[in-house]
Amino acid sequence: MNTPSYLEDHSSQIPALMLLQKMGFTYLSPSEVDELRGSSSQVLLKSVLDERLREINTIDFRGKSYRFSNHNISSAIQKITDIPLVDGLIKTNENLYHILTLGSSFEETIEGDRKSFTLKYIDWEYPENNKYHVAEEFSVQRVGSYK
Repeated sequence: MNTPSYLEDHSSQIPALMLLQKMGFTYLSPSEVDELRGSSSQVLLKSVLDERLREINTIDFRGKSYRFSNHNISSAIQKITDIPLVDGLIKTNENLYHILTLGSSFEETIEGDRKSFTLKYIDWEYPENNKYHVAEEFSVQRVGSYK
């Protein structure tokens, strides 16, 4: 008699991975994830995020388009990398949700004018401009851990 597998891989993880790939997500193997994140203490694919932020964000000012400065792209990445957990997990998740969905304001000097402009993390108008990745479980080094 065959008994069904109750291993997490068989019951939920593999079907979820397959579904997301059918929806257009690009599967990343554990080695690809490790290469893209650069360090086992990182959970974000910063190189992918950096490239996408540069690609999907322009500043339209007085009929011309400009790019955000390298400093502000780095600050935008840092903003979602270093969110403090001092307010608890729920509040921190709410804060991250608002940043990701609404974007963040950064000051730029263009043509001698210093103004704040919104940098978006997700291109809601043209979703095909976003990159969608899915990966299996991968190890993350905790702060203060050396293993």
